[in-house]
Amino acid sequence: MGLSASPVSSEDKAVMRARKALKQHHRGLRGLLPFIGPAFIAAVAYVDPGNYATNIQSGSAFGYRLLWVVVLANLMAIFIQRLSAKLGIATGKNLPELCRAHFPTPINIGLWVFAEIAAMATDLAEFLGASLGLNLLFHIPLIVATVITGVGTYLILMLDRFGFRPLERFITAMVVLMGVCYLAETIVSRPSFSQIAMHSVLPWLGNSQAVTLAVGVIGATVMPHAVYLHSGLTQQRIRPRNDEEKIQINQFSTKEIVIALVLAGLINMSMMYMAAAAFHSTGHTHVADIQSAYQTLTPLLGPAASAVFLVSLLTSGFSSSAVGTMAGQVIMQGFVGFTIPLWARRLVTMLPTVIVVWIGLDPTRTLVISQVILSLVLPLPIFSLVYFTRRREVMGVLVNRPITTVIASVIAGLVFVLNVILILGTFGVNIL
Repeated sequence: MGLSASPVSSEDKAVMRARKALKQHHRGLRGLLPFIGPAFIAAVAYVDPGNYATNIQSGSAFGYRLLWVVVLANLMAIFIQRLSAKLGIATGKNLPELCRAHFPTPINIGLWVFAEIAAMATDLAEFLGASLGLNLLFHIPLIVATVITGVGTYLILMLDRFGFRPLERFITAMVVLMGVCYLAETIVSRPSFSQIAMHSVLPWLGNSQAVTLAVGVIGATVMPHAVYLHSGLTQQRIRPRNDEEKIQINQFSTKEIVIALVLAGLINMSMMYMAAAAFHSTGHTHVADIQSAYQTLTPLLGPAASAVFLVSLLTSGFSSSAVGTMAGQVIMQGFVGFTIPLWARRLVTMLPTVIVVWIGLDPTRTLVISQVILSLVLPLPIFSLVYFTRRREVMGVLVNRPITTVIASVIAGLVFVLNVILILGTFGVNIL
């Protein structure tokens, strides 16, 4: 009697299929499928509950006219996430690990502290979003909804015990579900497609409020934890055995990033043009938060539309909260060389949300404050990313071309300036 073969895990199968694609045995979509996953996980950060407030407020106040800002933010996101993924492929290390290896200890400690603050601020927004969704959809008390969110996201993260593929598939399915929800909202709200097409490419900034909202859309889109996380998702996933394989894996990764983030961009655009069609065109130009959007949608488009809106919010909150916890683990392990148990991180990062809900702070205002905190931290990982990806001794064959470094530097500088404007505007200092 022969020995039975041990079962092949989904992770091993993905690696084997990826090897076949690298040898060009599998082409087209079949060749790309083993590489699908990391960018969809990172894409969740671009459709988290923080985006709901900025996109809805922009569409309510100015209709379709700020759609071009969503397109611009999405193009910036694609560029930045491509650099992050490439860093992991080229070096086998993530961005925090490279910072620890190349920067002095005081700088690393500072980067780590700011990154942890950003991770907690991100989790606060995502936890509140999911909790609000449960509260509004099922009329569950907000404090109970917060606990349910914590347990639910922990269960999602437990999928990682079965390899990287189950978690990647689950998160990818969540992003696709969000897309389906907003496809349904598009059908129900009946937006003007000619207006969408025109304002997606026609820049417009009519007054200081429009400028502030435009800055907020960009500030709420490019997330610091996604920049750190993406390099960690690609660093050991499919290990290149030579420079040629590094180039091939990077090409597959680029295709996946474009697909995932274009989908995330379309979801953000649909949030805004749904608000434009449902709110702005009917005279409801002051809808500025999630609760008001839900309450206003019901009489305008019916209970089914408002329910779909909340389902998309729940999907966003649960998936983005799980991804935020993953980013926190990458950040801690990379910067300081150790991790804490997943349940402990889940418990610690949910405490600020529990406190906010327990003492009765306004959820929408808290979401805004969390976005300001993220704005303070965001330039640090982008500047670090540009620094490493331009160095041939770090990147080898995947080093940035000069034009890539120039574009990345311009994006980093633009994000920094916009976030300064956003922070000052939040505290009532208008420099526009």
